[in-house]
Amino acid sequence: MARPVLGPAAGARPAGSPRPAGGLLVVGDVVTDIVARHRKPLAPGTDTAAAIRAVPGGAGANVACWAAHWGCPDVRLLGRVGADSVAWHEAALTRAGVRSRLVVDPEEPTGTVICLVDGGAGAERTFLTDSGASLRLSPDDWAPELLDGVAWLHLSGYLFFAESSRAVAAAAMAEARARGVPVSVDPASVGFLRDLGVERFLAAVEGVSVLVPSRGEAELLAGVVGAASLADSAVALSRRFSLVVVTAGVEGAVVARGGAVVGRVPSVGVCARDTTGAGDAFTGAFVASRILGVGVVGAVGEGCRAGAVAVGRVGGRPPES
Repeated sequence: MARPVLGPAAGARPAGSPRPAGGLLVVGDVVTDIVARHRKPLAPGTDTAAAIRAVPGGAGANVACWAAHWGCPDVRLLGRVGADSVAWHEAALTRAGVRSRLVVDPEEPTGTVICLVDGGAGAERTFLTDSGASLRLSPDDWAPELLDGVAWLHLSGYLFFAESSRAVAAAAMAEARARGVPVSVDPASVGFLRDLGVERFLAAVEGVSVLVPSRGEAELLAGVVGAASLADSAVALSRRFSLVVVTAGVEGAVVARGGAVVGRVPSVGVCARDTTGAGDAFTGAFVASRILGVGVVGAVGEGCRAGAVAVGRVGGRPPES
């Protein structure tokens, strides 16, 4: 199989021109989100009125787009899609400033997620997920050269929930460690974590530099239950990972390192329309800010700002300029 070659993004520099240091490579899922926003409770057996849109999504792709939107000058993405929508997804990523390598799966269509969004004040969502081609990323799709010029590697947690894509994540992490490139992971899904098993997931991500779980994911991974504070799971996980940033929506985020809390950042108040992709926005802005030299707590603040922008929009991507 031919080695992956990244295509140009919108506004790319001419060939041969100098490229600023500090590239980001995201390896993860690219899916089509069907977002259905309903204001009344779902009515089994009959119709429920909803505003429905099809938008490009996927945790990995969303993180890449938000990182580019937040100023990272060189963002790359490796993912796998079906032939049914590869051109649509490539075009959306290019418009967002992301250089994508989308491998076309010969058998499966692009993954699809139906996002049922409660139109109430919390704009909470429920996902129905068909991973399709996204978790069929193969070790044959990976090449060490994808890390050339990269200062940070981010892996979507969804990679760890299937054997083939988990092997890709392992290869990418090994190469990044050999090059001294920091690696971040977003655990992605409480439901999938339970299905895989906590210890199996923790073993697979051992050695990552930054873990960025939501509160629910952190509590599950840390084994913290009951009336625990937001900090408890962050502290517990920070004894296993170099840096842990736990996000909790309106409660903001907690940063822990070496078994101690080193920062707390409040959320940014906003009227929520759709919480889809809020965590991806946080992660993209946080990673972009770190690459650009912002300190950890300051970068977490940027993540909270991006999350606030995300929940005010429908879908998981930033606004197109």
